Amino acid sequence: MKKLPQITAILASLVLLSGPGLSSTPPSSQFSKKQIYTSTAIVNQLTYWHYSKRSFNNRLSSQLFDSFLTNLDPRRHALLTSDIQQLEKHRNKLDNQIKKGDLSFSAQAFSLYRKRMQHQLEKTLKDWPSAIKQLDFTKNDRILIDREDAAWPKNQQEADALWQKNIKAMVLNLEMSDKSDKEVTNILKKRLQRQLKNLVEKDSDDVFQIYMNSLSMLYDPHTNYLSPQTAENFNINMSLKLQGIGAVLQHKDEEVNVVRLIAGGPADKQGELWPNDRIVAVGQGSSGEMVDVFGWELDDVVGLIRGNPKSTVRLEIMRGSGSSTKSHLIKIVRDNVKLEDQSAQKAIINVPGNNSTKSKIGVIKIPTFYMDFDAYRRGDRNYKSTTRDVRKLIDELKQESIDGLVIDLRDNGGGSLREAQELTSLFIEHGPVVQIRQSNNSVTPDGKRLKSKYYTGALVVLIDRLSASASEIFAAAIQDYNRGLVVGDQSYGKGTVQALKELPYGDLKITESKFYRVSGESTQHRGVIPDVSLPPLYDKEEIGESTQDHALKWDKISSAPHSKYLNFKPILPTLKQLHEQRIKMNPDFIFQKSILALRQTDEKYLSLNKSVRKAKNKKRDAELLNIENTRRRSKNEKLLSSIAQLEEEESKELKKDRTKINTKKDFYLKEAAYILADSNALLSERCRSKEAPHCQHPVMRHILNKKSGNLFKQDFNQLTRPNTL
Repeated sequence: MKKLPQITAILASLVLLSGPGLSSTPPSSQFSKKQIYTSTAIVNQLTYWHYSKRSFNNRLSSQLFDSFLTNLDPRRHALLTSDIQQLEKHRNKLDNQIKKGDLSFSAQAFSLYRKRMQHQLEKTLKDWPSAIKQLDFTKNDRILIDREDAAWPKNQQEADALWQKNIKAMVLNLEMSDKSDKEVTNILKKRLQRQLKNLVEKDSDDVFQIYMNSLSMLYDPHTNYLSPQTAENFNINMSLKLQGIGAVLQHKDEEVNVVRLIAGGPADKQGELWPNDRIVAVGQGSSGEMVDVFGWELDDVVGLIRGNPKSTVRLEIMRGSGSSTKSHLIKIVRDNVKLEDQSAQKAIINVPGNNSTKSKIGVIKIPTFYMDFDAYRRGDRNYKSTTRDVRKLIDELKQESIDGLVIDLRDNGGGSLREAQELTSLFIEHGPVVQIRQSNNSVTPDGKRLKSKYYTGALVVLIDRLSASASEIFAAAIQDYNRGLVVGDQSYGKGTVQALKELPYGDLKITESKFYRVSGESTQHRGVIPDVSLPPLYDKEEIGESTQDHALKWDKISSAPHSKYLNFKPILPTLKQLHEQRIKMNPDFIFQKSILALRQTDEKYLSLNKSVRKAKNKKRDAELLNIENTRRRSKNEKLLSSIAQLEEEESKELKKDRTKINTKKDFYLKEAAYILADSNALLSERCRSKEAPHCQHPVMRHILNKKSGNLFKQDFNQLTRPNTL
């Protein structure tokens, strides 16, 4: 399903957005001189400094016309066809208008939108509560879930009908969340009153920000205009010193969505909040009133979520889409995001073999690529960083005679580029790690310049769809050097670099350069494709750079000279065969595949018939319970009797700190360890049976000295593995 445009800047820790002030209709004359100067400055910055080098011409003007109207009215239920026709004269003129500082189109379009939307809201509130009581939920009505490409209403009557369906959908969603009739009436009334208040109070700052973001995000989704207030909050949030829950949020279509969680933050450790969840209500403490936040400005929602350390905030979130949407209530204790909570950790997994032997596999989990910049600037020789911590953990694991190492980068959204490069230097003798291409097409390779000691043991890098940016640079380098295997799911695909440019009024976060692997391939859009794929945890249609509108595409430049350490190509077919045999009957992987299939939906329409919705929810609950009990039956565990019991069990499991390594229950991590042990054995067997150039490499000699091949029978084409994950 195509995503609606994102019109807000995405910030770390807890996020923001909105312009202050009260005003009536913002005609062009109400835009300040600073805003007018800023609009022309943004055009110049985008034209000369953005990586894509797009021309601001009639084609882009037409796209801006559509983008701004969609951002104003994403559900296409307010503006009429006649309004669009009235505005159509501007379609191919916006490029020339903005270059001259003419912002009249945005003012005119917003005035039309406000007029239409205000009519709907005031009419509904005037008829309250009969506006709800007269709704008929026995009809076989339905509503198009994604109206981004739908036609605009032909007339006011058609717009009124769409509005009625939206009201019905909101009522049903609340009722499906077990709200009483009285609660539904009160919540919806407050929601609509808030929408009306926000609409009336929007001023030139708000319109200007939406208009400039409608333009900037046509270049790519990470290029954003930040108003003065937004820029100030952005800088504060980047320091990770605000008290909150540790989540990256964005505003989309009247809702606040969770983009990702900050590693080691309160929400990450608590475990119940997920990427793609929508926050619909916020409550203070253990019993404070739940405030419905649908339609609120993002900075207002953030204001409710922020608070003093050790205080509690309650979030009501919606998960899923279409008829599979479910409501959840979550309690999170606020706190700062502490560097020590983001630190790398180690563990050991013992992988059994066929002859009562075990392969001892070390694990290092890296939640983020961190560095204590303050301590580093002070000249503190003991400053904390990812690379320094991992080097120490490797030394400790080597003392325990591990047979190989798994670097776990799941859910690692990136961080310091320097640390990604430094970490790679622990595993290669020397050579480039990444190539950075600027908007002027100049390419700079960067990496380990001098030869030095490095860890020569076997290596696997474990990634998932939330592994992004710096994580992708490290994983790609390990893969390109054939230094180790990459295992897991296709990574996020964020391969661009942004810089902040000061403007007369606010700042512009602009994409100036792009990451390329030493192989010459970009990490942008495509991400890193694993050598051995594990069943995905996340739907690629919902999460990842490829889901973003106007994301820069994958491409390729010349490769940088680099070494090849091992040759995995001959063993990959057998390695994958062993992996597939192992997970085919594994109840945990079967469960995960079934759950993902159930979550994925191709529903285009949402039923507005209460009986149909209840039946669909009941069927889905039965399917969930059956999937869980199938897993429990396979593991000889006690079966569950109801969906309520399942939700209670899930809540208990999720509340366990997921930032810690759990070698007993993390079946993805266990499988990565099995794959590493298999790889060692297969490489060793190949070198014993047939001499090859890579067999003399220090990494291969290290593996051979571990005698990993003794774990298996002589003929590796007949290999089998005990299914004891």
